[in-house]
Amino acid sequence: MRVLVACEFSGRVREAFRRKGHYAVSCDLLPSELPGRHYQRDIFEVIGKGWDLLIAHPPCTYLTISLAWCYYNPEDKHLPVEQKRPHPKFPDRRQRQADSIQFFNKLWNCGIDKICVENPIPLKILKETVGSYSQIIQPWWFGEDASKQTCLWLKDLPLLVATNILKKKQYANQTPSGQNKVGPSVDRWKLRSLTYLAVAEAMAEQWG
Repeated sequence: MRVLVACEFSGRVREAFRRKGHYAVSCDLLPSELPGRHYQRDIFEVIGKGWDLLIAHPPCTYLTISLAWCYYNPEDKHLPVEQKRPHPKFPDRRQRQADSIQFFNKLWNCGIDKICVENPIPLKILKETVGSYSQIIQPWWFGEDASKQTCLWLKDLPLLVATNILKKKQYANQTPSGQNKVGPSVDRWKLRSLTYLAVAEAMAEQWG
């Protein structure tokens, strides 16, 4: 199987499929953190080259519900949505959101038969424009001591099945209040975006 992993700099999903004997390539604007087949360029320069499976991790900054507060002026909480002004610190956020939705849509409709696109819990607008996700998974379904709700949009792929359920009141990546432990830093987005190794292995095992 020829597998293309879009927007992946870690190489984790690519290498999980490679270990199963597949021809797997990752693509990102950043270099790969693991040695292997990697295109450091725009994904749409390579997406139409006869791939059997696409697994895509598009940026979630402008799509996730956890950052919904960034869209509206905090002084306008009492107003209907259509009357709220943009957040003064993020005046161009709506345009960036529109660009992110277009990017997501282009991946979803790229013509590859089998597709998985992953993202956190999305804003309502993504469901309205792209469609609802197929399932929500957790890394603790696969034996990882971590909580991270991840939505999967699946095309011609079965739902991912849990392999080693690890239920805990608090996971290693959480504070007592349930928040993610990763503190503010330049690399925070990279650390939080990484695919857990056991999840990558499950994808390769079940979809390869």
